[in-house]
Amino acid sequence: MSKILITCAVTGSIHTPSMSPYLPVTPAEISDQAHGAAEAGAAILHLHARNPVTGQPSAREEDFMSFLPQLKQASDAVLNLSTGGSAVMTLDDRLAAPRRVEPEMCSLNMGSMNFALYPAAARISEWRHDWEQPFLENSDDLVFKNTPRDIARILTELGVERGARFEFECYDVGHLYMLKHFVDRGLVQKPLFIQFVFGVLGGMGTDPENLMHMKVIADKLFGDDYMFSVLAAGRQQMPLITMAAAMGGHVRVGLEDSLMISRGVLAKDNAEQVRKIRRIVEDLGREVASPDEARDMLGLKGADRTAI
Repeated sequence: MSKILITCAVTGSIHTPSMSPYLPVTPAEISDQAHGAAEAGAAILHLHARNPVTGQPSAREEDFMSFLPQLKQASDAVLNLSTGGSAVMTLDDRLAAPRRVEPEMCSLNMGSMNFALYPAAARISEWRHDWEQPFLENSDDLVFKNTPRDIARILTELGVERGARFEFECYDVGHLYMLKHFVDRGLVQKPLFIQFVFGVLGGMGTDPENLMHMKVIADKLFGDDYMFSVLAAGRQQMPLITMAAAMGGHVRVGLEDSLMISRGVLAKDNAEQVRKIRRIVEDLGREVASPDEARDMLGLKGADRTAI
């Protein structure tokens, strides 16, 4: 098997500060936790920004730039900027920071979908900020929009024009066929790095059979021209990504995907999750890839060709 890529999604835009005191929200917290995750073995850092006062998901360039330069200086990890942001953001909002910083890598959600976060609101009894409860509860009437036109724009503006490669986030099997459509249109470069996403209400559940099916269809569509990684939101994070590692795939952890380190125990930082999955995959006989090895495997342009 190839060396394994560990991605760490540091803060995301799903969890809110009331859910965990360890969720990084300030620039210093995001930078420090991202650096710690890289030191623990994460070759790729999947990055969102937040309002440093309220912790609300942010697409503002200044909120990204409040931690990206420091992080680039402190770490050689691949900095992977989200183009998904949050379902409440416009596409122009979501693309503002990636267009400015021209990163090596961006995430790309391969379709529009329900992104239902509202069940989490019932588990919170005390709210730290006024925005959190309506943000979660109103997701019962919210669609994350990434139409084929949106996807083509992202691929063109960030990929063709700025040289970024992509973490293709596929929340359902239909997203694989959408990705194949853009491969056929010539807007996607190989090798593909496909993130199978499980556990978000509106996408696939964390059933092992879903992972097997996604792998079968991806093999059929892309042959040897792709690598797959797995993220599982919530409590099935570690079991499902361990299965992925045993299948020859790659893995993603981080407080964006799960706030826990074990049943009922909050992770104190992102590095704790990275260290745990690193122990697991090394026990399976997999060797963890360094950031420079990740760049070679994914065909990235290099950190020196970004605007960070």
